[in-house]
Amino acid sequence: MAVVWAVSTLTLLVLAGLLPDFQLQSADGDTFTRTALTAAAAAGAFGLLGALVWPLIVRALLLVPALVLGLLVFFLNGSLLLVALWLIPDGRGVADPETAVVVAAVMSAVASATSTALAVRDDDAYRRRLYRLTGRTRPRRPEDAPEQAPGTVFLQLDGVGHHVLRGAVADGLMPTVAGWLDAGHRLTPWRTDWSSQTGASQLGILHGSNEDVPAFRWYEKDTGRLMVSNRPASAVELQRRAVRRTGDGGLLTVDGASRGNLFSGGADQVALVLSVAARRGPRNRSRAGYFAYFSDPANAVRTAGSLAAECLREIGQSTRALLRRQTPRVSRGGTYPFVRAFATVVERDVVVSAVMGDMLAGRTAVYADLVAYDEVAHHSGPHGRDTDQVLRRLDRSIALIATVAEHAPRPYRIVLLSDHGQSPGETFEGAYGLTLKDLVRAGCGLPVPRRVRRTRSGSEARDAARDALRLALHRPVDETGETAKELPARPSEPVVLASGNLGLVSFPDVPHRMTREEIDRRHPALLRTLAHHPGVGFVLVASAEHGSVVLARGGVEVPVAELDDGGPLAVFGPGAAEAVRRTDGFPHVADIMVNSMYDPATGTVHAFEEQIGSHGGLGGEQSHPFLLSPPELSPPVGAGEELVGAEQVHRVLRRWLRECSGPQVPLSSPSSLEISLPIDESESLLPVDRPAVQDKNL
Repeated sequence: MAVVWAVSTLTLLVLAGLLPDFQLQSADGDTFTRTALTAAAAAGAFGLLGALVWPLIVRALLLVPALVLGLLVFFLNGSLLLVALWLIPDGRGVADPETAVVVAAVMSAVASATSTALAVRDDDAYRRRLYRLTGRTRPRRPEDAPEQAPGTVFLQLDGVGHHVLRGAVADGLMPTVAGWLDAGHRLTPWRTDWSSQTGASQLGILHGSNEDVPAFRWYEKDTGRLMVSNRPASAVELQRRAVRRTGDGGLLTVDGASRGNLFSGGADQVALVLSVAARRGPRNRSRAGYFAYFSDPANAVRTAGSLAAECLREIGQSTRALLRRQTPRVSRGGTYPFVRAFATVVERDVVVSAVMGDMLAGRTAVYADLVAYDEVAHHSGPHGRDTDQVLRRLDRSIALIATVAEHAPRPYRIVLLSDHGQSPGETFEGAYGLTLKDLVRAGCGLPVPRRVRRTRSGSEARDAARDALRLALHRPVDETGETAKELPARPSEPVVLASGNLGLVSFPDVPHRMTREEIDRRHPALLRTLAHHPGVGFVLVASAEHGSVVLARGGVEVPVAELDDGGPLAVFGPGAAEAVRRTDGFPHVADIMVNSMYDPATGTVHAFEEQIGSHGGLGGEQSHPFLLSPPELSPPVGAGEELVGAEQVHRVLRRWLRECSGPQVPLSSPSSLEISLPIDESESLLPVDRPAVQDKNL
């Protein structure tokens, strides 16, 4: 404390000499000794205010959004400096408000750097500092604490596929992970469901069920609602449904913490969790992680610097890609540099700080999501210099968490996993000159916007559109030779949604899932237009005659009941048929499900969104995430077996929690619990005070 005080005093003296609007002397001037004493008094007062008053201010502002709170930190810190100067006798300390903000930021950064440097070689001091930064109270004597069962930390590296992780280790980008593999950790690939995206995967991992989640976004005819996985109201409803099905709160029900996730997993301690973000009131603890992080104002200074650096890095990288005419490429202007900086800096820092606090508090189970790689890979592609830098920083975050685990009051087992991978490729619009919505409108005989570009590949799409219009002029004839009965003469326009390289088409004016026969009567060219397009791998649609069928190029038609890993799905690899069959049974599956083409030679797909690294459907690395576990835990699956689906991953993690600390969630079968559990009791397991607000249609 004495050294930090001395360094802070020296910093004030330097700043007073450099900044004309900051003074530590009276108007008549003072001796150097008097000025130094004034600086020491100001530094001491500022330090005391930061230690005693600052935590109260931050806790009072927990409901303020993260970015606003980060900006307020600077102004509040400057206000504390003005108060400290006001407390100096004889009014010798004077600073303009704008200058006070700068001086306070520099003071906080210098004090934090000094205390960290002093503590870096002292384990006890380092542990004390970690406890202080995370707002925890350390045990009086760790050696006297009773022996505790190991805790478990699950770190989700969002979007990092099995292939990407192995490549990062081989290239020396992730030395911490490489060290764990050398020490005997098991690296196990697993296969996602058809919907290879965070909403479906994380819901299944945390709550044991991702039933009826056909995509990242989908339209539900019975409610007229557009469900989007990363909207708070939709996340609340998805979590509620999963709890009803399984009959338990989730993976983290017993002494758990959920950090940076879409869903809470039943945890009582939550921070940056979307499914509780829409809730207001005293029970809302979704922003509690901000207190742990911003309780030290130096964190705001460091984060602000990193935020600005990340914005500049993104601008530089996107400019370089533009000048080099790299392809494929998507727009990276507008607010994207700030969105990327928030995901790769603010979200990462707050989540890592929250996990540190959870370990120092000795929590039994922690699940945290680090989204940095996924955000960057969408716009820069899953492979390259941009994502390599993100992987390096992720490894440093993992190393920090592992270091903090050594100072925790109980041992911890750290499990790394991902929810999906990412597949590269040019966008569907970039390759063919029109969007999926344009193609659907053409197949329905509706006008297509003039913005549709003329490309070599796009000519095939325009030919298909012309064929569609010709067919639309003729009423189809059924097998008896009679004109087929048509649906309403003026149907509403279809709702076309995209989830990576998975597209969904729904007709909102028809209350049930339309069959192929009904679609052909209304839009005789639509299914043919989609199935024969070179950018489409296959189409799934219900059929009155065959139950459901998969359509593909060349007139291929296979009933879903007869699907296997050959035929039209052979290119998508083992398990594709079962994944399609499972999704076909969902109550809210779209009228038409469209999966883009996949080229196994290049590993590329065509996203129906503005993404050159995408996930959401079948094809390539997006369907193959990983699970990295320490050797103390039992193998995820037996020899020769494959880990398939997020629900099976949930059962593996649940088993590991039982191995560490005993049963964590009810062990009865989900089916029996679902039958016997009242609805309102099931809902009480969720931290929700009121019904979810319906999302507005896009």
